[in-house]
Amino acid sequence: MARVVVVVMLKPEILDPQGRAVQGALGRIGLGGVADVRQGKQFIIDLDGEVDDAVLAQLHDIAGSLLSNPVLENYELSVEFTDGDGA
Repeated sequence: MARVVVVVMLKPEILDPQGRAVQGALGRIGLGGVADVRQGKQFIIDLDGEVDDAVLAQLHDIAGSLLSNPVLENYELSVEFTDGDGA
């Protein structure tokens, strides 16, 4: 079994108002020295079977078109192999 993790983040040049709000809140509750906060989203896809080059290419297509907005966001995709119990 394979677990695919897709992390989607706003591109660095795109303003992140939610990240900025969290950054301000962290300062107000006493955490100093926070230079920046960016918020994003994570997708976890558990797959049965092999992750070969064709499946990996399909996953990249999905991540680049369905899970993220390529105009505003970047994504990182990683594949982890699990023991089959979903952990």
